Amino acid sequence: MNDDHRRPQAFRIDPAPHPEKVRRPPRAIHGKIKFDEEPDGQELVVTPPAPLPSSRSLKWGSLLISALFGLFVMWAGLSASSLIEQLFQRSVYLGWLGAGLAGLAGLAALAIIIREIWGLMRLRRIEHVQADAARALNHDDDAAAKRVIAALKSVYGGRPDAAWGLKTLAEHENDVMDAKDRIRLADRDLVSAFDAETHRIIARRSRRVTLLTAVTPAAAFDILFVAAQNLRMLREIASLYGGRPSTLSTFRLARMVIGHLAVTGGLALSDSVIQHVVGKGLIGRLSARFGEGAVNGILTARIGLAARDVCRPIPQETEAKETLASLTRELLNFGGESKDKENAAPSS
Repeated sequence: MNDDHRRPQAFRIDPAPHPEKVRRPPRAIHGKIKFDEEPDGQELVVTPPAPLPSSRSLKWGSLLISALFGLFVMWAGLSASSLIEQLFQRSVYLGWLGAGLAGLAGLAALAIIIREIWGLMRLRRIEHVQADAARALNHDDDAAAKRVIAALKSVYGGRPDAAWGLKTLAEHENDVMDAKDRIRLADRDLVSAFDAETHRIIARRSRRVTLLTAVTPAAAFDILFVAAQNLRMLREIASLYGGRPSTLSTFRLARMVIGHLAVTGGLALSDSVIQHVVGKGLIGRLSARFGEGAVNGILTARIGLAARDVCRPIPQETEAKETLASLTRELLNFGGESKDKENAAPSS
């Protein structure tokens, strides 16, 4: 073998480098797509009641009612003017008396209209406070917390039952830096003071519906009585939390409560609630009429709890909310009625 022959050698071939990927800027999305901000890796602390769906389409029912109301106002005005003219033809004194009564009726109608508008505005303001409070609790938004504190001071200012809470909140408000903690401080010192009275209102109305439904023989009277008791309960709860509802705002509040129950699935009685009513042979020992009254009382209690969620300015956490099961046990325990009357004065 020749010594000049090249000896075998091993070579290591490195793989070819991959070309670097060029990062392109994201394409701009042209449209009105808006994404809501989410908390940083955290779940929502509280959830405000779902607002009523608003439709911008033409509502023929509302247009019909508005047109009929306008025609009624024109007819009433023409009738009043013709009546006053006839009174002036008979006697000047009768004419001025009729004109004075017509002016007094117009003034009263104007006051009622202003009261209705003011009640709707107060109810809408509570909705905005709830949304700001939920944003401050979930996102630690300082601007939303400031709006909530200012709104609470405006809503509860001048009320004797909120004076101590407002004073305590003013003393410790500047000591808390986080927006979330300031909202919780306002909830503890001011808003939560009305929860006990709300519980008494719901229990009293529910117990009254249970008893009177069980003893009244007419079904039509039961429906009217239950509806009246529920509307009064809504007004009391809304007034307690600062809503001050009028007639129109009370019906709007009832619509909001029904919508809240539909969203949360509270229109149907759960198995646990049914067990509280029919368990342990309760219906068999008493009567089917009492069972019907108990079911009506439980539904009234559920409506009251939903009204509390809708009217409360600061939404409660799920763990802090009163459950229907505990309220049902108190509702069916008629021995607690005397204790309830001792703690709170009866209301009509």
